[in-house]
Amino acid sequence: MTVTPPPGSAGSNRRPAANKTAQTLAEQVIGGDRRALARAITLVESTRVDHRTDAAELLDSLLPHTGEATRIGISGAPGVGKSVFIEAFGLHLTRQGHKVAVLAVDPSSVRSGGSILGDKTRMEELARDPNAYIRPSPSRGALGGVSRRTRDAMLVCEAAGFDVVIVETVGVGQSETEVDQMVDVFVLLAAPGGGDELQGIKRGVMELVDVLVVTKADGELKNAAIQSAADYRHALHLLRPKHADRSAAVAVSSALHHEGVDEVWQLIAEHEQALKASGELERLRADQAKAWLWSEIREGLLERLKTNDRVQQLLPTVEPAVAEGRLSPTSAAQQLLAETDTDG
Repeated sequence: MTVTPPPGSAGSNRRPAANKTAQTLAEQVIGGDRRALARAITLVESTRVDHRTDAAELLDSLLPHTGEATRIGISGAPGVGKSVFIEAFGLHLTRQGHKVAVLAVDPSSVRSGGSILGDKTRMEELARDPNAYIRPSPSRGALGGVSRRTRDAMLVCEAAGFDVVIVETVGVGQSETEVDQMVDVFVLLAAPGGGDELQGIKRGVMELVDVLVVTKADGELKNAAIQSAADYRHALHLLRPKHADRSAAVAVSSALHHEGVDEVWQLIAEHEQALKASGELERLRADQAKAWLWSEIREGLLERLKTNDRVQQLLPTVEPAVAEGRLSPTSAAQQLLAETDTDG
């Protein structure tokens, strides 16, 4: 039986209008229209099924205008001062003539799905800078400390002319390393805490670090920060390096006094230049694009599974059986997946 989609839905006869809308929005983004930039990111972040086609066409139109920005991931445990550091760092870059976009991912409630999205209030001075753009986004439960659509938003910002794109993650956690799969340089912020702080950072994250920055290096904590930096250098030396030809760099910074941010930028620039010179940056981004492809495939298949009619009919029987211990989750999953095999 052929089903005619309702007007305005994906696959309906209004598709050409959607194409025209996406193309117009793309032209506005490339032209530097800030409102269009906000609308474009809202579109690519939308979870509505009827927005996905428009979002894909928008990204295809923008893709030729991307790839020139320095992509930086900044992570760190809650309380380390990520927002304070990013504001000082961003202001330093805009004063040098760079255009800086900050994609700040805030944790979402596992109950309501809502999030505070308070980064603009924490970076007031940077938010007012005409050469900066801050976009807070909810994680919506996505693992890795980033939103599922952070990659898409990053491309939109690049197409809009931002030559430095910073991804601020939720915080160091079990799956925080996801951000490493979308940036050129992974920066980890650590507070001056001596051995306890060093023990608290997971080895898996440490092995992915390109630049480690000890924050709050001022006042009574300055000496502790310098000592912590020495400890981190020693610890990183004992780990297998992320890149065979160079070890991770370590710096200290006082974002409060805007000290050390210039050194951090220099280390980032040197790292990216080394990646370009060796051809590694091109390979890195190619691998990231392929990983992104498979991530989209997994997410898309999961969404289709959840909306499959046969699966929906079986769920009221299967879920209680699993919950009551009458059916193993493995067997239940196989039954549900088998229903999609015959889906025509």
